[in-house]
Amino acid sequence: MPNIFDHSAITVAEFLRDYWQQKPLLLREAFPGFRPELDADDIAGLACDEMAESRLVTGRYPGRNWTLSYGPFSDEDFAALPDRDWTLLVQDVEKHYPPLRRLLAAFDFLPRWRIDDLMVSVAGPGGSVGPHVDQYDVFLLQASGRRRWRVAEHFDPELEPDCDLNVLRRFEAEQEWVLAPGDLLYLPPGVAHFGTAEEAAAGKPGAEASSGSNTCMTWSIGMRAPSAADLLQSFGEWLAANADEGGRYGDPGLEPATRPGEIDPAALRRLRDLARACIDDDRRCPAFLGSFLSRYRLAHEPAPPPKAVTPAELRRALDRGASLRHNPWTRLLWLQSADGAWLFAAGSAFACNPELAEALCDPDGLSGPTAQRLATGSPGDVEGLLCELLNRGHLLLEAL
Repeated sequence: MPNIFDHSAITVAEFLRDYWQQKPLLLREAFPGFRPELDADDIAGLACDEMAESRLVTGRYPGRNWTLSYGPFSDEDFAALPDRDWTLLVQDVEKHYPPLRRLLAAFDFLPRWRIDDLMVSVAGPGGSVGPHVDQYDVFLLQASGRRRWRVAEHFDPELEPDCDLNVLRRFEAEQEWVLAPGDLLYLPPGVAHFGTAEEAAAGKPGAEASSGSNTCMTWSIGMRAPSAADLLQSFGEWLAANADEGGRYGDPGLEPATRPGEIDPAALRRLRDLARACIDDDRRCPAFLGSFLSRYRLAHEPAPPPKAVTPAELRRALDRGASLRHNPWTRLLWLQSADGAWLFAAGSAFACNPELAEALCDPDGLSGPTAQRLATGSPGDVEGLLCELLNRGHLLLEAL
């Protein structure tokens, strides 16, 4: 999959230098001749699945008639929608339909752990979620129909009161574009934006008209950006679960207490040093971050197979041409260590060598020949690791 700048006047380096986390950028025909693999009816069907995270928003700006409801939905819910001013949103679409992960390869100039998910929105005429602000980078690909985007880098942050959505109470656009299929808009964090489906859109989800080329469908590639609060809360829990019991407060050479109830400066210093020793440990912090980032915002736990796979069974399957692939509901990351590498899968850590870790994290690196080489041309502990990843549900074994 080519990257999004292959048909642009700017390069990846220029984008990262001049736009990334700084200002919006519109790329016309970033995906020339784009034809979505899923249509509005597919998205509506997915929104009826209890495994999918979906929302329905109705309302119009300016106004205070916003409503928000959560799926799973039914055909009756869609039939009851008004003719206009509604939006259906479904998260993690590339996990429900794994072939769409190919689209995310167009963003491989960014670290893979930063890419969160593909969210798809289908909207009736005038449909929107109101002017709002996101705290993460997002790429907005127009998949079908047309959507008008208004953005502002300077705005009043006050929100509509008593509203389930974080809709800005006042909004004045500084820039405005209408996106057609294949156009891509990049927005950095903290930029107010307001997208509305153009009037050409027609039909409700589940209705025959909804699958037409005029239906407004926008695909959002969001970036993963943990907050300091996310990191601190998770780090504290991880440290507590992995604490060395020998690391405990001590005060040898204690002086007699002189003021009842006081936590004296020496005690404060010793307690602070104990906490710092946990946080500043160069071995602990990378292990935590790998575990945290491989699990952060995962919607579902990867499910193990009905029957465990043995190394011998794995070898036979690969000899017959089977392939390994990622479970779309897991996340594989790796980092270099002093004596090799650590592979992280949905919060679990596995010691391995860098070549294996890199191959396992590459969705295209698990083809039949590569998987066979990894399993049969390497020491037995590699076979054991592949089987463990299979039996925990992080990898899937697929026959031809």
